[in-house]
Amino acid sequence: MAREYSPLEKIRLEKIESLRARGIEPYPTRARRTHTSREAIQAFEAVEARGEETKVEVTLAGRLRAVRPMGKITFAHIEDGDGRVQLFFRANDLGEEKLKFFNRDFDLGDFIQAEGYMFRTRAGEVTLWVQDFRMLAKAITPLPAAKDEVVDGEVISHAVLSDPETRFRQRYADLAVNPEVRDIFRRRAAILRALREFLDARGFLEVETPILQPIYGGAAAKPFITHHNQLKQDLYLRISFELYLKRLLVGNLERVYEIGRDFRNEGVSFKHNPEFTQLEFYWAYADYEQVMALTEEMLAYVADRVLGKRTFTYQGQEISLEPPWKRIELRQGLLDATGIDIQQHPTAESLAEAMRAAGIEPKPGAARGKLIDALISTYLEPRLIQPTFLYNYPRDISPLAKSLPGDPQTVERFEGFIGGMELCNAFTELNDPLDQEARFLEMGRDYDVEDEERHPMDEDYLRAMRYGMPPNGGFGMGIDRLTMLLTDKHSIREVILFPHLRSREEE
Repeated sequence: MAREYSPLEKIRLEKIESLRARGIEPYPTRARRTHTSREAIQAFEAVEARGEETKVEVTLAGRLRAVRPMGKITFAHIEDGDGRVQLFFRANDLGEEKLKFFNRDFDLGDFIQAEGYMFRTRAGEVTLWVQDFRMLAKAITPLPAAKDEVVDGEVISHAVLSDPETRFRQRYADLAVNPEVRDIFRRRAAILRALREFLDARGFLEVETPILQPIYGGAAAKPFITHHNQLKQDLYLRISFELYLKRLLVGNLERVYEIGRDFRNEGVSFKHNPEFTQLEFYWAYADYEQVMALTEEMLAYVADRVLGKRTFTYQGQEISLEPPWKRIELRQGLLDATGIDIQQHPTAESLAEAMRAAGIEPKPGAARGKLIDALISTYLEPRLIQPTFLYNYPRDISPLAKSLPGDPQTVERFEGFIGGMELCNAFTELNDPLDQEARFLEMGRDYDVEDEERHPMDEDYLRAMRYGMPPNGGFGMGIDRLTMLLTDKHSIREVILFPHLRSREEE
């Protein structure tokens, strides 16, 4: 069905027809730009500071964000990837017809190329004195809404978008009109650069592992299933990189990491998206204590590089990433928070009974691991505002972690929490293939087929382990959540360019 255009869109379509009828292409093949807005302003200020009379001649390009006609002159503002700059059009320079052409045929949202020289207005704003201009792209759909802003003592209007639903569904419009949103994703890119710098400098090798996997594993999550027609084979979108990265340790790649997408067929919330970005690394001959220390060092480094400091505010809380982080043994933490000693309740039935006795209603039929996770997420996680490691987890919720010496029911695992949410997860990795096979079998028995905690048997992974896997420490961290923390955003949708949303009919 053909789209129905709004009255404003129809006016702009008529302008396109009129332009072409006059031999003006509204979408020319070539564009020219000598400076970004910031570069042009800096070049002028440098000449000005030296007291020189030299004209700074530039050609700029960007999106029209504001237009203010004033008789035989017009002021406008354009925005590019570097910022915003004012343009000054004068009939005496351009001719009345050309100025009329600008005022009549250009609209907010259009892309324009303008050339001339930089000067400073009486109000003190560095501005381009336009000698010539051309259209680069006509915007048919007007940018959303408008708000007033005072510029050079005059009230002008420009586009703004604030409705969250519209912002997430039309991220392109959100980015076009909200510079602070663009800043979020610049900071996200800076976070990724800093993580790579840190790991590369410490001898870690960045690798890529399969996204389509014949057997999913490495985490407790329900996968997305797809089908390869030629091979007549069901495949899974990966839920973790873990089992493939650890195969590389068998092949003597001793320090490896990957930053990429994982996919989990789970609920959507302020901190969950079905498609998300994760960092995982595996470090031969290290244990979870060494990984804890590296985590503290890595997050402090990222803050230094991205923020220029190790403190930041998240949802009104002042947080410091200065090492060392607080450490709480999981068993003691839950005992303090709920009065329940999980070690005294080795079965799901016993733990559920203890929860009911403490006034906590357990989920009917839930496995012991899920009950423990529920206690953590309800009674511990929200309290952990400053960076904190919870460590030493029950074996039955950590099938890939090595047991604590002398305590086969507890494993060397930690999770890192900041701002009341889980940020990272790490183990001293299990490298005994016989123990690993027994745990896969155990997980298959204890969980229903549809249970997301069920961990399928991966015979090829066990084969790799049987060749010999060095002792190692492994680590996983959500990049989206780290970005939430360092941009002070409460919703994961704010830090993913195109978050998953329920489908709806477009109006």
